[in-house]
Amino acid sequence: MTHRLDPLLAPRSIAMVGASNNAGRIGGMPLDLLRHFGYQGTVYPINPKYEEVFGYRCYPDIESLPEAPDLVVLAIGAEDVTPMLERCHAKGTPAAIVYAAGFAEAGEAGAQLQRTLEAFAERTGMVVAGPNCMGFANLNLHAYTAFASVFRNVPPQTQPGRASVITQSGNVCSAVFALMRRLGVTVSHFINTGNEACVEFSEYLEYMAQDGQTDCVIGYVEQLRDGPRFIDAALAFARARKPLVVYKAGETDKGSEAVRSHTSALAGDLALYTAAFEQLNVIRGTDFAQMADLAYLSGFRQRSGGRRVAIVTMSGALGAILADKVIGAGLDVPTLSEPLQQALRAGIPDYGMVSNPVDVTGNVVNSPEFVRTIFEALAKSDEIDAVIVYAPGYLLDRMADALAEVCAKSPRLFVAIDTGAAKCREQLVQAGVPVFDDIGRATQALAPFCQWLARQPAVERWAALRAQQQAGSAASVFPPRLNEHQTKRLLAEYGVPALQEVAAVDADAAAAAAARIGYPVAVKVLSADIAHKTEAGGVRLGIADEASLRAACAEILASASRYAPDARIDGVLVGPMAAGGVAELIAGVTHDPVFGPALTVGLGGVLTELYRDASHRLLPVDEAMAGEMLRALKAWPLLDGFRCRPVADVDAACKAVAALSSAALALGPRAGEIEINPLQVRRQGEGAVALDALVLLQS
Repeated sequence: MTHRLDPLLAPRSIAMVGASNNAGRIGGMPLDLLRHFGYQGTVYPINPKYEEVFGYRCYPDIESLPEAPDLVVLAIGAEDVTPMLERCHAKGTPAAIVYAAGFAEAGEAGAQLQRTLEAFAERTGMVVAGPNCMGFANLNLHAYTAFASVFRNVPPQTQPGRASVITQSGNVCSAVFALMRRLGVTVSHFINTGNEACVEFSEYLEYMAQDGQTDCVIGYVEQLRDGPRFIDAALAFARARKPLVVYKAGETDKGSEAVRSHTSALAGDLALYTAAFEQLNVIRGTDFAQMADLAYLSGFRQRSGGRRVAIVTMSGALGAILADKVIGAGLDVPTLSEPLQQALRAGIPDYGMVSNPVDVTGNVVNSPEFVRTIFEALAKSDEIDAVIVYAPGYLLDRMADALAEVCAKSPRLFVAIDTGAAKCREQLVQAGVPVFDDIGRATQALAPFCQWLARQPAVERWAALRAQQQAGSAASVFPPRLNEHQTKRLLAEYGVPALQEVAAVDADAAAAAAARIGYPVAVKVLSADIAHKTEAGGVRLGIADEASLRAACAEILASASRYAPDARIDGVLVGPMAAGGVAELIAGVTHDPVFGPALTVGLGGVLTELYRDASHRLLPVDEAMAGEMLRALKAWPLLDGFRCRPVADVDAACKAVAALSSAALALGPRAGEIEINPLQVRRQGEGAVALDALVLLQS
């Protein structure tokens, strides 16, 4: 099946406009690489100054070529780019790469050049990579269009590439590529996306998800320009069981400032990026070495693993160190059951630990074969998901045959750490055992890789849920504005619980409503234009009689009018006093400019702002996911009976949060923001109720 990026990423012929016979210039380096590495396609240098460049016949202009090349690379100035692209399009070329800087990252004049370029691409359908782009390389085809010296400075590939690098920075692309090659990871595609005027990061991901020569992608982004497309691409990676590792820049104010000046991109909400990556099973990159190590581990992605790790050492100290690092990185080191400990004790002296970590002691020197029993027991156990084996040098050599044979029979992930110079490394790798030579690097890469393995069922479940619940499916007709009473009635249609409240236009109507409800009551100003009623002096609680009620109504309406003189006030909202709350939560849905509708759950009231204790998910969210969000909060113990507090009705809270998700999806983007604050969670079995709710409508 053909793809529109094929001419760009797998070209059968390449033309270079602005060709040079100097391998140190950007118009010469790619041609030198094409010749050096033996590209089998046709190469067309274009420059009227030369008759031949690096052994290739050179042509004076694009019109002189004997055919339309698949790909044209432009090593010319920014002002000349679009006029040259028009000529290439007239020739029939389907794809181009633009090296030149000086576009959107270079002020208004550059931004206008980029708008002109984008309009050209949209009008013609030509695939244009960049601008401000280093270029690409398809290493399996030896198709080099990047002006990067790194290709000559790393070990050459003797086997087909299997990992791809896609970055929004050329220097990052080169740095990560070099580290991957030094680890022996073979690379299929080297892609620097540049400004992404016409081809966005996620479109490259779509291509790699279906590319048979790409087993994983190592990426770097400063801003995702098409969040929904990224979500689809990430889910395609998950379905294909291909790791997607992404480093997101712009985590600090200064980092965000650097991003803006570098590519004119704005760094997005880091908290939502983090949540979205976890939900989509995208591995967060933390540094270049870790990303290269994850590319190495991706070669073992078909093995089974997860968060529960067993540690096998012949040193109690190393066992303790590894346990600390593994747990600190977010994995578990569970205590093994008594039956499993007894099975391990058959080969381990009494002074060796068997509970986990497992200390085989120095006895391995005298009797290396007994470790086979240990490896077999751990490979078969359902108490753990992965095994780390630490053994320096010759000690790992003594265990290698047993470890390789066990891994040949079991799909369980075993990882070896050798801080010596073991001779068995290649033997173990061929048997499916990755080998590291540093404890820190091993755990920094192994932890996110094991979490990636563990999250696979969850992302599959969410993908199925997303396919069932599509946004904007309801044909709801909204009034121009929604006050609190209207908002609660609307959300109640989707299952969000609310109190039996009455909208009253004046004090007489409020008194009649209170008589029906029964004192004490709560009274709030009712206005779509006043979101923060407490600040407006628009709330009175615990009103015990009619006289107090009438006085409260007068005070509320007067205070609200002073606070917001232009606000339309619909009267007051009268409801029963809500008692029996164990905790108050905030649950809200916003439309993120990158990812679309996203849900946040946290402690309600001022505690949310004080502790910033919140959990985020992309929609849709069901009851099970809502439960995961609540358990991720630091304040979860407050819902779970902390220090003899009542246990909260978590099931009811989860149903309310899931109902909010359904409402937001059904109402669509017109409901720009929906917030329930607070969602009162009562004692177990007594339910949860939305005490206040707000919908901000988009025009």
